[in-house]
Order: sequence, then structure tokens, then C-alpha cells
Amino acid sequence: MTILVTGGLGYIGSHTVVELLNNNFEVVIIDDLSNTEKFILKNIEEISGKKPIFYPFDLKRKELLKQVFDAHKIEGCIHFAAYKAVGESQEKPIDYYENNLFSLINLLQEMKERNISNFIFSSSCTVYGQADKMPIDENTPLKLPESSYGKTKQMGEEILKDFATAHHKKVTLLRYFNPIGAHPSAKLGELPIGIPNNLVPYVMQTAAGVREKLNVWGNDYPTEDGTAIRDYIYVVDLAKAHVKALQKLINESSDTLVDIYNLGTGKGSSVLEVVHAFEKANDVAVPYQICERRAGDITIAYANADKAEKELGWKSETSLEEALRTVWQWQKYLETREK
Repeated sequence: MTILVTGGLGYIGSHTVVELLNNNFEVVIIDDLSNTEKFILKNIEEISGKKPIFYPFDLKRKELLKQVFDAHKIEGCIHFAAYKAVGESQEKPIDYYENNLFSLINLLQEMKERNISNFIFSSSCTVYGQADKMPIDENTPLKLPESSYGKTKQMGEEILKDFATAHHKKVTLLRYFNPIGAHPSAKLGELPIGIPNNLVPYVMQTAAGVREKLNVWGNDYPTEDGTAIRDYIYVVDLAKAHVKALQKLINESSDTLVDIYNLGTGKGSSVLEVVHAFEKANDVAVPYQICERRAGDITIAYANADKAEKELGWKSETSLEEALRTVWQWQKYLETREK
């Protein structure tokens, strides 16, 4: 069975492609390489022993997308391709709306035309905004997200619900908390192009001396150490959840379905806890400075992932320290590539 993976050379996408190949799916990747590099494709091959088909273009190019659907018998899609930086989305909201929504709509038009079902959407816990109580489960009311990025994910979900209902399609919305870590082979990980937007790559680069200091955005939050709390989930655990969700969709007898799952560990960690866990796991120092809060950031978010465990038979298995050890291995690998 052939699955289209958009953004399949990106951070979560590449790990998911490996898990799909390990589970004997054929994979077609579309990625415009705006947030990744070509060597990731070679590394996917080295890890899995299989070669996914790869097309480098932007999903906003409808005519190229049509050709891919013409050339392959695609029976499902996992859609990762999106701009994803919360801070940047506040500065460039129109770019985020254009990119994240047009690419989704172009894909759905093709799937509608060809009557293809089984669509998995890479959503985010940002759709909950600042939830009133923790942990966050799938019935937690959605609020208007704090960032334009979060709004594109919430709008994407609404578009997909309408798509499933009107066209009798099976859709899964996976709301990730904060993915971290790298592949145990150290051949895949988060490639921060330019200055990282996410905490862990920034910590990694600071420990490696690429950055002088880690900027901690605010220490006046109403939390134990004053820094924001998130649920950090190991990327390989997260990738495995996509395969489970896809298998459930494929085996589902009804023709119309919208499944929603929170994917997290169920435990919150503060920014400073992550910094100290990284230092401990890898025996390195991470110098940091406290800065002003960043626009669009919420105080606290961690998941209740019981539904995914019950319905998909999935749960996160990797500790924070273990995940952070893989990050440092990945950094060392990147350094050997540069030499």
C-alpha cells in the first residue's frame, strides 16, 4: 500500500517515513526542502534499507501535485508539510495562512477528485490555547490559539472535519505536544536551519558552542521555577503513533470518520528542568540567560494520552533524559558531517 507523506524529509516526517517503511508500506515523499536537507533521504534509506520515492516541490504547485497522484496509486496521506514556528508566525501571519492552508486544500482537492481516503493531519496542542485545567484530553474545549501558527492548525482541523463529513472520508487529527530527540542511529533529527525556534535544538547548539547562550523566554510564569511547562515527547515514539493511527484508519469499516488523539507523555517539564536534564544526560554545561516572554507562548500544557493508549494501543515509552541523550548523539553526527 502506497502512502503519501508530505514534509517527509522534515523532523517528524523523516522518523515517520522510517516507521512506515519498517511496517512494509510503500512511501512517496513530497518535500520542498525549505526546512531540511537532501542527505536526510539517504539516511532514511540507510536506516530502513528501503528507498522512498521523493519529489522536491512546494505543495502550493497544484499541477505538480496532480502529476504525483497520476503517477502513483496513493491510498493514504500523512500531512506534515507546514511552517511551524510559533514566534515567526506572529511576524509573518499571512505567509503562515497561505502556506499551511493552501497546501492542505490542494491535497484534499486531489483526494476528493480521486476518491482517496485515510488522511492523517499533523496537528498540535496549540489548538487548545491556554487550557483551563491540566492534563489536556481530547474533550478539552478548543480556544482561539495564541499564535497564527496555532490558528492554522485549528483551521486545518475544521477543514478536515468538513471534508470527512461532506465527502465520506476517514481522517485522523493527531495533536502533538512537544516532540524532541533524534533517531537512535543518530542519522535523523531536528535540523535547525538558521536560529532554532524550538527549545531542544537551541539547547543542543548552546551546549555545542554554536550559540553563546540559551535564551529562556520568561521566568515570571506562575510555575514552580517561573519558566513555561510543556510535555516533551520522544520523536520515535511519536512516529510510531502515526503508523498505529494509519492502520486503524485503513481497517475501519465505516466510510466516514474523524478520529482525534493527543500524543504526549502525560508529564509536564519546565524549560529549566529540560536544560538541567540535558546537562545531566550528556555531562555538558548549557549557559543560559533569562529574556522577556515571547509573544504567543502559553504557560503550561501537558497531555492526557489515555485515549491513544486505549484505541491505538500506543503510549510513549522513552524518558526525557533518554530522549535528550539522542539529541547530543545527533549533534555529534552533524559535526562529523561538517568536517
